[in-house]
Order: sequence, then C-alpha cells, then structure tokens
Amino acid sequence: MWLWRAVGMMSVAPILSAQPRFQQQFDLATPSHAASYTESAGVGYEKSAFGAPPYYFSVRVPEEGNYRVTVKFGDAAEATSTTVKAELRRLMLERVDTQPGQFVSRTFIVNVRRPRIAGGGEVRLKDREKGSEAWAWDDKLTLEFTNQRPGAVAIDIEKTDELPTLFIVGDSTSTDQPLEPFNSWGQMITAFFKPDIGVANHGESGESLRSFIGERRWAKVMSVVRRGDFMLIQMGHNDQKEKGEGVGAMTTYKADLKRMVNEARERGVTPIVVTSMNRLTFGSDGKVVNSLGDYPEAVREVAAEEHVALVDLNAMSKLFYEALGPADAHLAFAGKDTTHHDNYGSYELAKCVAQALKDAKSPLVDHLVDLPGFDPARPDPVGSFSIPAETSGKTETPYGK
Repeated sequence: MWLWRAVGMMSVAPILSAQPRFQQQFDLATPSHAASYTESAGVGYEKSAFGAPPYYFSVRVPEEGNYRVTVKFGDAAEATSTTVKAELRRLMLERVDTQPGQFVSRTFIVNVRRPRIAGGGEVRLKDREKGSEAWAWDDKLTLEFTNQRPGAVAIDIEKTDELPTLFIVGDSTSTDQPLEPFNSWGQMITAFFKPDIGVANHGESGESLRSFIGERRWAKVMSVVRRGDFMLIQMGHNDQKEKGEGVGAMTTYKADLKRMVNEARERGVTPIVVTSMNRLTFGSDGKVVNSLGDYPEAVREVAAEEHVALVDLNAMSKLFYEALGPADAHLAFAGKDTTHHDNYGSYELAKCVAQALKDAKSPLVDHLVDLPGFDPARPDPVGSFSIPAETSGKTETPYGK
C-alpha cells in the first residue's frame, strides 16, 4: 500500500471547533479523497496530493499572530520520515522518523501575518510578494510535508496569544525566500527554537533601513510587537548602494538603526543587531575580502553605544567561508550567486546566529533548543546536509546583490 495514503488521500473535515479561540483538529487517517483547498472549504491541499512530495496543506485562520501546531506522525504498516516546513519554506521540524506501527507527535509555533496595519493603511508589497511570496501574507496557515516518506496522520492548530514573538527585520539574506535554490538563515532558524516562541520574519528582498521604513514595513512591525518580544535587525547589503548627500554607514544608516533600536525598546521589545554576512569575495591569499565597506562596523558601534546585543554574522561568515575555502565556498551559495545562499549555507548561518546569541548571553537563548556548540571555522560537512529541497521548476533571483 502506498505510504502517502496517510496524508494525501484523506478527509480533511475538522473534527473540533467552536472553541473560545481558534482551535481545529484534522484527522488525516481515514482514506477518502484528495481534497484541494477551496475558499468555501477553507482547508485542503494547495497542490495535488498525488505524486512525489512535498505536499502542502492549508487552513484558513481568522487572524494574524502565533499558532501552536501539533502534528501526529506515523503509519500502521510502514516506516515514515517527515520534514516539516511552514508558510514560505520556514523549517519547523528537521526530520521525524517513525517505525511501522509507531506514532509520535511534535509541536511547533507558526506565525501568520497580513499586510493591513492596525490604525490604517497597509505594507506596500512588491509585485513578487503578491505572486511567488503570497503565502507569506495571505489568510492561511500552510504546512509543507516533505522528505522520503512523509507520514502525517493528524494536525491540531490552535491560536496562542500568550507566547513572545521574535521579529526579523532584514533583507534578502534573511527573508523567507520563495523558490529554490535560494534560502536564508531566517527560514532555517525557526527549527532552532522551542515551541514557546513564534518567529515573524518581516525581512524582504531589496530592503534597506530607509526603504523598510518607507514601505511601511517598520510601521507594520511596530503595530504588532508586544512587551516581552524580541527583534533581530540585519541590514547593510542594500544600504551601501544608496546615494545622496550625507548618506553613508556612519551617518544615515547608523542613525536609522539607532532609531529602530530605541523605538523597539520603547515598546518593551529586546532588540539585537546583526552585521551582514560577507559576500563570496575571496582575495588571492584565500581570505575573504570585505565588500560591505563600513556598514558592519557601523552596526558594531551601535551595539556598543546603545548597549544592545550584537550578532556579528559578518565575522562568523568570514570564518565559515574560509573554512570551506575558495574552491568549495560556492557550495553554500545559490548557484552562481555570490550574495544569496542555498539551503546548506543558510542552515550554517542560522547556526552562527544561534551560537552568537548564546555567546552574547541574550535572554532569547532561553527559547533555543539544546544545540551543541557551533564553531563557524569548523562547519558541518556539505555532504552530511540532508534537508530536502523543493522540486521547483522555476526560480527567481532575489532583489539586491
């Protein structure tokens, strides 16, 4: 019997609802038919459930915010191996394996967002955010089941308002990239957190601090943050391309970064600044050459002057690339791209971020899963990386270089 009968050919009618806050359970274990998502049903598969994984399962939810998702995995007759991603390819569970007749449950937090800003107006979305990135802004919670033999048999989704949220403010190197071969550390780091915090990735391709403010993305973030939340701010790749009188790393960029830090603090949010990772720029001596000018140093100065925690991803990425060496460092990047990363590269950079948080003794560490120490000068071997990629037939180069 084909294993995916436990997920693909199912009745997806909710069996529990009408709770004080949104809560629904979906029993996927009774063979029926492959139900496609429709607006009238508000639940179902985004694509055909037949064929090879990944499989995408969506549920319309009433509001933005954090949702606690519990998935039951297993199969009565066969072994299963499932990797779970959510919304726009955010890694939730790296791999859940079960033996025949074994069933296990895992819980994680998915953040859902919408463009509307409380008090009026909306985020000015780019065209690609209305196309290939639409799942990042719609009214659905979308789960992706992939790996060799996915085997989900039940899903429980519950709105949760009591948990803190980690907001990511960034550019294409931290955003939720929609298509292979591109990926970012912001998409991978979600798997490194316990189910006691949500991760809201508001990064977007092509953004600088000034454009993030101008497109009302900052206003959006400020409208939903709450006391006790956290924020990672990483810009620089696009800021360095901005021109104009007085524009620069130690002037406008530094002032805008300080503004964000202080406005976050005024709302009871813990800000953490992040230096931009290096581009793939090796010198003749086999060492990475800085291509970001004074922007990483400006972030370091803001951290010191404002007494805010620092994730020096610029320094850690240098160690990471140099450990791979000029001949193999491209394996961490998307194709021939020298700025944006693939799944392996973004996973290793996410480990860098997590380790830097531990080194900085950030209170955010309390929400990290128990990870072994990570040394970017000794990265995981490329050959051991096993998170499956989507089989996308198209791609889009992110904005920004």
